[in-house]
Amino acid sequence: VELVESGGASLQAGGSLTLSCAITTPRTDIKCFGWFRQVPGKEREEAVATIDSEGSASYAHFVAGRATISKDDVQNILYLQLNGLKSEDTARYICAAGYDPVYCYRRERVNFWGKGTQVTVSP
Repeated sequence: VELVESGGASLQAGGSLTLSCAITTPRTDIKCFGWFRQVPGKEREEAVATIDSEGSASYAHFVAGRATISKDDVQNILYLQLNGLKSEDTARYICAAGYDPVYCYRRERVNFWGKGTQVTVSP
C-alpha cells in the first residue's frame, strides 16, 4: 500500500485546511487508516485521528472538536479536515494504514506510512 499525502500549507491561526491521502493498491486486509503528526526533533505522536473499515472515527484529545477524518471508498482517498488551527498544530502530518482495527492509533501498530505533508500555523 502506498500512501501519498497532499494539502499541507502555511496559514494563520484560526484557519482551516483539508489534508488528502491517496491510497494506491487498496487492500481488504487493511482495517484502519489514520493521520499522525511529527515535529522535527520530537517523537511521532499518537494518532491525530483514525477511521476503521466500519467508518468509526476517533480523535486525539488535542484536536477533538476541531478535526474530521473521512474516507472516500470509491476514489480511495483519506481526508483530514482541521479547523481552528493553532500554532501548536504545526507539524508534518503523515498518513498511515494498518491491519489492526483496534489499536491502529498506536505508532507500533501501523503497517504502512506515507511521507507526510507539512502544515505550518503562524500565530
